[in-house]
Amino acid sequence: MSSLWLVMFAVGLLTFLTRLSFILLQDKWQPPHILTRGLRFVPVAVLTAIFIPEILLAEGQIDFSFSNVRLLAGLIAILVAFKTKSALWTIAIGMGTFWLITWLI
Repeated sequence: MSSLWLVMFAVGLLTFLTRLSFILLQDKWQPPHILTRGLRFVPVAVLTAIFIPEILLAEGQIDFSFSNVRLLAGLIAILVAFKTKSALWTIAIGMGTFWLITWLI
């Protein structure tokens, strides 16, 4: 067995055991209220960390200009998300805007 397969197996087992621990401990342990409150912000923080570099970086440089198509589509998607509170509409309008602007330019 190569070392790559060993690493993949170990990481997979560790991921499985980490997720299983929350299921097994669900009735026996309740996390502190401050931890539960803090965990509500994890998805927003992770999505922000993924999307902001994709939106702001053009060719490795931060680009706030109107020629940055991703920034324009991202701003419109943010407005749609704020107005509709719908992930489906946000993705559809954001991608549609991106494709339309790219096609027009």
